[in-house]
Amino acid sequence: MKRSKRYNAAIKKVDQKKNFTIEDAVGKVKEAASAKFSEAVDIAVKLGVDPKKADQAIRGTVALPHGIGKEVRVLVIAKPPKDEEAKAAGADHVGYQDYLQKIQAGWADIDVIIATPDVMGDLGKLGKVLGPRGLMPNPKSGTVTADIGKAVKEVKAGKIEFRVDKAGIIHATVGKVNFENQKLVENINAFLTTVVRLKPASAKGQYVKSIALSSTMGPGVHIDKNIVALK
Repeated sequence: MKRSKRYNAAIKKVDQKKNFTIEDAVGKVKEAASAKFSEAVDIAVKLGVDPKKADQAIRGTVALPHGIGKEVRVLVIAKPPKDEEAKAAGADHVGYQDYLQKIQAGWADIDVIIATPDVMGDLGKLGKVLGPRGLMPNPKSGTVTADIGKAVKEVKAGKIEFRVDKAGIIHATVGKVNFENQKLVENINAFLTTVVRLKPASAKGQYVKSIALSSTMGPGVHIDKNIVALK
């Protein structure tokens, strides 16, 4: 694979054979980030699970203490009076049939959809549209709830959803390179603590196989997977 001069220069700053502490990995990622914009900081955790088994299809949410440095656009699908509760909590878009029609027509200028249980019968019909985009609300992620105000505030404050992919890897954004180092460290610790807590009883062998941190345009930095044993 042909790499750009910028990437090749960045990768020289990282020892690909070494596993770092979280603190050192954050420093390396920031040092290697060279894009003209504030890159996101992403984490990838390879798990020793079989995603094909329902009880090992890891999925969860975590409230990152410092958010991800991005304004999250929230759509709430709800009927009165829950729609007013959503507006008061800071939802960007609120409605019911009008937004179902917009979504059906291809509109998706949002990051998260939160819905009340009583509208899921209609919203569920849009599964083929929302599912592939990762936008379908789910009770396990707290995006199908009667407590709309609380859900909106949590998402706006930095609550993220994650799930293991077919390869057994969880990908998530944990901040931006312009964050203070300690804030990134605290976000990463919160994320890893949650992932470890979700370890299924049926998972055999080593649960966390590898952890890598990177910026949007930068090389991966390996984090010592043994740190999760301390959580």
